[in-house]
Amino acid sequence: MEQYRVTIKDIAQELGLSTATVSNVIHGKTKKISDRTVERVQQKLEESGYIPNMAAVLLAQNSSKIVCVVLSDDMRYDGRMIEDPFVSGMLNYLSKELRSKGYFMMLREEPKIDQIIRYASMWNMAGLILIGYCSVDYERLRAKMHIPFVVVDAYRNDMHHYSDVGIDNIQGGYLAGRYLLSKGHTKIMYLSDNDEDCDHFRYVGLTQAFEEAGITTDYSNFKRINVVREKREKDYADIVATLSSYTAAFTSSDMYAIEFMGYLHRQGIQVGRDFSLIGFDDIPMASYVSPGLTTIAQDLKERSKAAVDLLQELIDGKPEGRQIMLPVHLVERESVVDIS
Repeated sequence: MEQYRVTIKDIAQELGLSTATVSNVIHGKTKKISDRTVERVQQKLEESGYIPNMAAVLLAQNSSKIVCVVLSDDMRYDGRMIEDPFVSGMLNYLSKELRSKGYFMMLREEPKIDQIIRYASMWNMAGLILIGYCSVDYERLRAKMHIPFVVVDAYRNDMHHYSDVGIDNIQGGYLAGRYLLSKGHTKIMYLSDNDEDCDHFRYVGLTQAFEEAGITTDYSNFKRINVVREKREKDYADIVATLSSYTAAFTSSDMYAIEFMGYLHRQGIQVGRDFSLIGFDDIPMASYVSPGLTTIAQDLKERSKAAVDLLQELIDGKPEGRQIMLPVHLVERESVVDIS
């Protein structure tokens, strides 16, 4: 038998009050209502097990408690962005951080930046956290929308004034280069699907380590792989054809490192013995594969906390434009062989 749902009208009739009075108590609009009446309504609501429509409550308040985490749904994720270990890890920690501050987390995948403006106002959001868009998108949002937002992994120049939380990608590439050099590797390739933003800066750090060691590098060691998974097999085949010119590879992400490791294995090439490999991110899978993947680690929990704290500053009225850059560190496992 279907359970009967108590309505505002039911509560009002039982207390001999208007539905408007009961509704105002639910929505916190009690300035013109006596303390005694407020107490009676709240007690009856509790006794009856009445659960208000939370979306309606939040929309009716001047300041909602909804924070939307918006993902760009970039094509590199193959329509499965939420399944990506970096993204899912961020969402896990963002959810916990937002809950600790009393916010409800809404999640949205949105390829069109203008749509964000529409539904952010429609839901009366307290703020947004954006992942995966470009600088032009952020500037357009900043110009057209007054709702506070924080960017994860923005790559900007001094003319940009939005607030963002990033990591030191140049430092990460530099650490990878220094480590590989310390193991005797001077012939290193870099694998990425683009030469922009974080992928670019990781390569810059790698080349800085080589230049510091007095070793000349050129752009021929930057191996572009296709963003579409089905097409990367050909790219890996082309790379393997030149493998005799290299002893190690640094990839822009752990996922690419693990994927490339699997391809090499199918060709009879053993990472950690015949070839060396280092990734970036330190996703959980990096410690599960065999050999364990040496990688540059970032702290997703720390990044999530920094993003939520920064958003809270904006909600509290502090000026936008603050940039937080967090450090990274190297995690050594078994995927790099010492040839020195």
